[in-house]
Amino acid sequence: MIIQKSIFLLSTILVLGSCSNNDNTDPDTDPGPTGPPVETGTANTTYQPAFSGQTRAGSIQTTTEYEAKIITSGLSAPWGVAYLPDGRLLVTEKSGKIRIVTQAGVIGEALTGVPAVNPADQGGLLGICLDPAYATNRMIYWVFSEIVAGGNITAVAKGRISDNETAVENPTVIYRSNTPNASTLHYGGRVLFDKTGNLFVSIGERSVLQTRPLAQAVTSSLGKIVRITTSGQAAPGNPSFTQTGALPELYTIGHRNPQGLAVHPTTGDLWQSEHGPRGGDEINRITAGANYGWPTITYGIEYSGTKIGEGITQQTGMEQPVYYWDPVVSPSGMTFYAGNRIPEWQNNLFIGSLSGMHIIRLAFKDNKVAGEERILAGQGQRFRDITQGKDEALYAVTDQGRLYKIDKK
Repeated sequence: MIIQKSIFLLSTILVLGSCSNNDNTDPDTDPGPTGPPVETGTANTTYQPAFSGQTRAGSIQTTTEYEAKIITSGLSAPWGVAYLPDGRLLVTEKSGKIRIVTQAGVIGEALTGVPAVNPADQGGLLGICLDPAYATNRMIYWVFSEIVAGGNITAVAKGRISDNETAVENPTVIYRSNTPNASTLHYGGRVLFDKTGNLFVSIGERSVLQTRPLAQAVTSSLGKIVRITTSGQAAPGNPSFTQTGALPELYTIGHRNPQGLAVHPTTGDLWQSEHGPRGGDEINRITAGANYGWPTITYGIEYSGTKIGEGITQQTGMEQPVYYWDPVVSPSGMTFYAGNRIPEWQNNLFIGSLSGMHIIRLAFKDNKVAGEERILAGQGQRFRDITQGKDEALYAVTDQGRLYKIDKK
């Protein structure tokens, strides 16, 4: 059992999350009084935040009793999770497999027909999402790392799950990032439907010094959030970047390794999590056409300890993160809570933390962080993705193969 407030650990069933959030009309929930920041580690830098509460917000604690159950521990490096209409879950495994898992924790055979991935290092089969009309069309969309001429890329594919649930039918790669590189790092990898039926996709800048500057280049899809149709074309209504050769699918630029996307259940705003280097992990509220600064501005430093670029954290024309961490927590998949079972969680953001080995809960007030809580800390798990099911429970997968269900006790 989990020795933690109101959490009891049982091996039971596997469940996963979908690529869109439930509608909810409640305003931001008052997190109540806050305590000292949950982060007590020494920062890597002496950089000062741009505004109060941008880092090390006060701690909050859930008062409603809840429990976390291990549905299964038998997955192999799961990366993405989607909640099916009947309560089962669709899970991607980094090696290139898509599986259906039941609430009883039964892990199905890998679906056939999935295109080959490059699973080296940070690559593989990554984020997954259901078509909003999945109940009738059975379509799914996923992100993966692909080997092409010139190196590796981030790619997006779609397909139909067969009626007998053994295969992905008519798998089609609908989008490929346009700047191949031999690097096997920083693919980004989340995919999410917007409210108009188009797809947001997060793409990393591939980490190496050769490609890092391309996060600022509008002729490259590296270090970007792109918005595409379900056929892979630039979505209507995308922002217009005025520079020559700007890609029409670009939605925002200046990202490092964005591994989390979520739509706010009341405002409809897109939010994003992003890995910083040594310090400088970010949560961003995404505005179409905006520049989020990497690598020109950052609250982190090189792993060697040297400054990045000019060592600046602010520049005109570049967005500030809503929140950042130093030292890093390595934020990955995330979702907003849109349920009523735990009222104090309404409109809070839940983020899987890899190096931090916990689930982050952020409460907001006026689009700023009003409090932070760390859930399932001490479990020794790298939380890779988290989503909410139609049953209003949260489901989280870990690199070590666990699937958790988190719900009111």
